[in-house]
Amino acid sequence: MRQFRNNNKRSRFRSNGDKNFKRNGQNNSFIEGQNFQRKSPGRNNQNANKLIEKYSDLAREALSNGDKILSENYFQHADHFLRISNDKDKNFTKDISEIQNQDKNIEITESNKTTDQNLDNKNIV
Repeated sequence: MRQFRNNNKRSRFRSNGDKNFKRNGQNNSFIEGQNFQRKSPGRNNQNANKLIEKYSDLAREALSNGDKILSENYFQHADHFLRISNDKDKNFTKDISEIQNQDKNIEITESNKTTDQNLDNKNIV
């Protein structure tokens, strides 16, 4: 009969450095004053241009390996991010043009005020 040593047995007492256990009545799921934010799986933190390049490269690689379905899937992902990028650029240029138009309107109203003041000053004299 063989005797086995049970080295995997948990000790009765916790060491002083073991802080990762929960005592009765403690709830460590939320600590006040700290913002705990979980990353959702599948969420990309890259910008759209990097994702377009990434999925295009993956699609070309899948196509070279002979997997047409996977390459089409990657191309659709790249197309999606291309549309997002184009929409973002369009909105950005639209916002810039609106700001420029507002600045022009402000300059026109200011110039009209100065001319009105100059006319009033001439009438007073």
